Order: sequence, then structure tokens, then C-alpha cells
Amino acid sequence: MNAITSSEFNFKGQKAVYHGKVRDVYTLENEVLVMVASDRISAFDNILPKGIPYKGQVLNQVATMFLEATKDIVPNWLIATPDPSVAVGLACEPIRVEMVIRGYLAGHSAREYKLGKRTLCGVTLPEGMKENDRFQEPIITPASKAEEGHDEDISREDIIANGIVPENIYVQMENYTRALFKRGTEMAAARGLILVDTKYEFGMRNGEVILIDEIHTPDSSRYFYAEGYEERQANNEPQKQLSKEFVRQWLIENGFQGLKGQTMPFMPNEFVQTITNRYIELYERITGKEFVKSDTSDIQTRIQKNVDAYLENLV
Repeated sequence: MNAITSSEFNFKGQKAVYHGKVRDVYTLENEVLVMVASDRISAFDNILPKGIPYKGQVLNQVATMFLEATKDIVPNWLIATPDPSVAVGLACEPIRVEMVIRGYLAGHSAREYKLGKRTLCGVTLPEGMKENDRFQEPIITPASKAEEGHDEDISREDIIANGIVPENIYVQMENYTRALFKRGTEMAAARGLILVDTKYEFGMRNGEVILIDEIHTPDSSRYFYAEGYEERQANNEPQKQLSKEFVRQWLIENGFQGLKGQTMPFMPNEFVQTITNRYIELYERITGKEFVKSDTSDIQTRIQKNVDAYLENLV
């Protein structure tokens, strides 16, 4: 199976391109963005050596569904999806804070908790919790967005005190974050899933806070299966989950957490196929629709053709 791991497109009116860890963002003259969801996969802020077939399509289509389902809560950047792996939307000035919200003690928060830490991003964590326990109320644990390398945990107080985000804007982002997480939780529950934690990114456009990037995808979120959750917790068993966490766990087991001096392990093709299957499973579970594989015989030509056709008709 083919995967798109790099792109060098030339779209009508193109004036800049930014290659992120997973997405390639093309800025056009009319302040429109063309965002290509590649099949690259990252963990611990490192790009893994092999692409994951259909991953970009899954991310793009899941994000599109949730952006459409939440635009009554907060305005978002999305205009259209002219290709299974491409979203077109409004250019915004990114706010350099990632809004992470957690409903359960899992992932990064669980790892910090095991180290004995009881404060995360200025939020006090209760004593006596075990991994994957539910918080009484979801907590917001922001991260400062780094230009390169690791995003850093930061408190609400430090964000405001250091002038990273004005207080009124930050409060608005908090309110949007809680409302989006509530909607995502309800939508996941309807499909037999638990939205464990997720992150949102916002930007400014004409003085207005806009939701940008992807939301509620397996790259930005963690999902548990609702069925059997209580039993697994009671028996101290790992939760059955749909997220990218299993990739992180595989890396940890193979001696890699993105730390200095560590070497990225070899990825066998069987593991690549497993990741593809997991992404498709999440798509079908969260959307309730069968995943329709796009034509990957020549992904670059397909994307160029579909985006060119869309831009010709864009006023």
C-alpha cells in the first residue's frame, strides 16, 4: 500500500508552505490555507520512519465530521474538503497555547502521577487515583506551543501573567474547550466510546477566536471502549482503547521516548499494517460509517488534481 510521507505541491496563488510533523500547510494569496494530511505519524515529538497508509484520510475525514458537528459552539477555520486527505480553510494567527482537556487520569497525566506529582499545569490532582480513573470534573492542562521540539506544560496563571494570551481571550478558550469536550464526549458515548482526553488549538481572525487544526481524531485524542470500562478498572486491567497511545507504548517497550541519545526502533511492516487497521477501526467506530479507501495508486497526482479543480471555482 502506498502512503504520502512528503509533499511539494504548487497550487494556484500559493505564497508559502509549512511542513509540520504530520500536515503540510500551503498558504494562498487570498489568505486561504490548503492543509494536506500526510500519512506521517509522530510520537514523542518525533516522526516515525514509515508512513501509515490511509492515516491522513482518516484524520482528515474524522476532523471534518467533528468540525461540522461543533460549528454551533465555536467558529472554525474549515471551508471544504476537496480531497479525502485535504482540507481547505481560513488562515488565522495561531495562539501559541494548546488547550489540553482531560476527563481521565491517562497518558501524560498518569505518567506524571506515577512519579508522585500531584500538580499538573497548576491543577491539583486528587490523592488515591489509579491510572485511567475518571476525574470528578474534566481538567484543563495547557501546553505552550514550541516552534520546534517538545510542547511544554504551563499553568493558566503563567499564561496570563507572562502575557502569552490576554486573560479575556484565555477565558474564552477555556469556555470553548469545555463545551467542545462535552459535545465530543456525547458523540463518543453514542458510539460506545469514552473520550478520555483531547487537545484543541485556536487562532485569531479579525479579532475573533477561531477553532483551528483537527479535533477529536486519534492523533489529538484518546478513546476508551465504554463496554467493560468499569470491570477493567476494578480488576486493575489495561483499558481497551482507540488512540495513538499504543504506538507510544510500542516505542517505550522498544526503548524510545524521544529522549537525548535514544534511537528510533525499526518498524516492521506488520506493525505498520496494525496501525493502519487501528486508524480505520476508529474511523468506523466513531463515525458509524464504513471506511472507503481512496485511490492510492498515485496520491500526489490525485491531490493536485482535486485541489486545482476546487480552487478554480473558489471565489
